[in-house]
Amino acid sequence: MLRALTNLHTRPLRVYAPLVPRHRRLKSQSTGNQPTSRRQDTAAADQPVLIEDPFTQSTLFTLDFFKRLAKFSLIGVFALGITGWTVFEGLHMWVENVELACDQDSEVRRWEWDHEAEKWSGGDGGGTDPALGFKGRHAVRSAWIAENWGTGSGAIISRSNTLPGRGSQGTGSLNVVEARLEVSQKFMALAISITEGKLPSGKLRPQTMGELLARHASMLERMGTRDTLLQARSRYERVWAGLPAKGADAARVALKLGDLDYRLGDFEDALGWWARTINLTQGTQQVNLSAPELTQTIPSSPCAQRTLASTLISLSAYYSTSGYLKQAQHVQESGLDLLRSIPSPSRISTASPPQALHSLFLLHRSSLLSIHLAEVLYALRTAPEQSIQWLARAAESSERVALALAGLPFTHPDAPGSTIPHPPASEASLVPVYVKSNAMRKPAKSLLRDARRTAAEAWNLMGILKEGEKDGAERALECYERALGWAGVAADRSGGIGEPGEGTPEAEWKVLWNNYVRVREATRKQTAKKTEP
Repeated sequence: MLRALTNLHTRPLRVYAPLVPRHRRLKSQSTGNQPTSRRQDTAAADQPVLIEDPFTQSTLFTLDFFKRLAKFSLIGVFALGITGWTVFEGLHMWVENVELACDQDSEVRRWEWDHEAEKWSGGDGGGTDPALGFKGRHAVRSAWIAENWGTGSGAIISRSNTLPGRGSQGTGSLNVVEARLEVSQKFMALAISITEGKLPSGKLRPQTMGELLARHASMLERMGTRDTLLQARSRYERVWAGLPAKGADAARVALKLGDLDYRLGDFEDALGWWARTINLTQGTQQVNLSAPELTQTIPSSPCAQRTLASTLISLSAYYSTSGYLKQAQHVQESGLDLLRSIPSPSRISTASPPQALHSLFLLHRSSLLSIHLAEVLYALRTAPEQSIQWLARAAESSERVALALAGLPFTHPDAPGSTIPHPPASEASLVPVYVKSNAMRKPAKSLLRDARRTAAEAWNLMGILKEGEKDGAERALECYERALGWAGVAADRSGGIGEPGEGTPEAEWKVLWNNYVRVREATRKQTAKKTEP
């Protein structure tokens, strides 16, 4: 049996091609031009067909997928990197050639606003110093971007690294500062470090280091902590050491040093720096720097006039807050006489924008001196009416400055030609002519903010004095309402819960709001008593 089974004829296993349906074969035979032999059909049918493994197919497909994925990913990363680098460099080129460009207007140069413009190592040509190199120039531009465009967050907590020097406490305490100022000063510190390394080459502009130190000092000063104020003073002292002891630049640095010493409590040093500022602006030679003396000599330079006016404010504030009331009164009265003697245009609307800004700057400084004088006279126990008169002048001058910078008329728009003053305009924006000027943009914005705050302060002080008068509650309420209007609340919202406007500190706003609410409630009670039968 087994032998019989083994003798069976066996054929090798073949795999044939799949059968073609009959209708397809018939269709192909009918359309062909030549007949096909039976032998050729048998040979084709007997030819083996290769069978591919499904596992091999899936592996090859996976490898091909990841190969294409890697290729397109590399292309995408490369394209994204080129795009990001182009945007980054384009942004820096915009800052270099547009934002840091020097103002070429002849009127701007005539009134010397270009002297007070921020310089970022490029000097009068604008931009940055090419000798700083790629990294140094990018650090300077990055500092400008962080300071002016921000970093996306409002405040951060940072540990101050105090530089060794006079007045340094070295406590290492935590301070809350603006993120944009912290980031910008770090970039500027990097730029200064790079500049110090390039000084031996002799390729830098002579003014480059001084300009970068001044910019860094300004950032540190605005951060406001004691450690940063000490660092700012150290920077300005280096700037002063590299300047000739004359000229507008030296006078501005001396004023900065005096203000920093005053904030740090070094009053004798502050008086010495302010005396130097007066000497540089008026051309005098004061021997006793601890007692600055003001003459009636008008500086010929517009920049020197503005620097002298700011020095008078600092000197007046020091004497007023230190108990030297007679000296304060003398500085204020002589300072007002000096500022009034400086020629000004008969109408602001007819003056060129740089000249108008110069006149408005001096007018605002005179309003600040008027407020100081009103407070000193009240402290000297003079009649309250004198203080009210000076406060009214200060309020009127400050309002004119704010309205002129916003391009608004001085009288009420519903009653043109009348003596009714224009309502407070705390939300009005700066006129475009100043916004478009690189040299005048920041001074004009700062002046608009300060003028609003000065007007609010003058009206608030008038309200306090009016409260002391007999039946003066209603007039005091009107003063407080106008103060709130300039501090950030529109006239039609004065009875509601208000919020401080741009540039008004929270502490100042609370004082104004509390005074207004207190007098409003007292006025309502008085009105209710009068209406009772």
